[in-house]
Amino acid sequence: MVALFFLFLVTLLTSSTSSISDTNSFIFGGCSRLKYSPGSAYETSVNSVLTSLVDSASFTTYNKFTGTAASETVYGLFQCRGDLNNDQCSSCVARAVSQLGTLCFATYGGALQLEGCFVKYDNVSFFGVEDKTEVIKKCGPSIGLTSDAFTRRDGVLAYLQSSDGNNKNFMTNSVGDFRGVAQCTGDLSTSKCQDCVSEAIQRLKSECGASTWGDMYLAKCYVRYSEGGDHSRGSNDDENHNDDEIEKTLAILIGLIAGVALIIVFLSFLNKVCDKQRGGK
Repeated sequence: MVALFFLFLVTLLTSSTSSISDTNSFIFGGCSRLKYSPGSAYETSVNSVLTSLVDSASFTTYNKFTGTAASETVYGLFQCRGDLNNDQCSSCVARAVSQLGTLCFATYGGALQLEGCFVKYDNVSFFGVEDKTEVIKKCGPSIGLTSDAFTRRDGVLAYLQSSDGNNKNFMTNSVGDFRGVAQCTGDLSTSKCQDCVSEAIQRLKSECGASTWGDMYLAKCYVRYSEGGDHSRGSNDDENHNDDEIEKTLAILIGLIAGVALIIVFLSFLNKVCDKQRGGK
């Protein structure tokens, strides 16, 4: 059974970007359309894979797992930001898995991107498969960069786009007051990673134009740049407030989904009652 990935996309955008140090900030999440039955073999496979991801994150920044129970196979991976230590990575993945369990309850596939890590699982293997689907884009104020600023920004992005033949899935660079970061999931080859990053950079230049900062998240990689540390705005109080808002939004979302499901069941019941009444006449 093939999961239709990203039935819906959840994005929480604020007027300013979250602090890069806030590894638990929510970026995006999506779920498949198909659902499995609680207590089924597929749920056993999902739980096994997600548990393995959390356990593995305590000693590495990337890993992938396959879990099979009664011929029900699940594929999953996590990718932490390359500059995180083991404790930060482990904490981020644990939080992502927890939020994913709420956001994508009983779905065949799901993905969640936090500031510091990415987690994905599905019933169809996606390991090593390049996917340049645009998931989310953010652009800062378009105040019009000077020619020198454009040169510095393009220098940063050109470095991120270059490859020396080594599979570096996390890259950073700075030129003057511009800095940038790019990362691919660890399952991509060097050539596929470079291709994905190149695509993200071209879209950033095209869609964010003269913005002082920009983020481009594709399904298997992302590129971000900023001028003057714009990505560092925000305080710990702001970060805690953002986390609270995320939890509230997720709760509201789940409630809405449940409400829609109840309405569908109620309408179906009314339709059956009406059919019986018409048939009895």
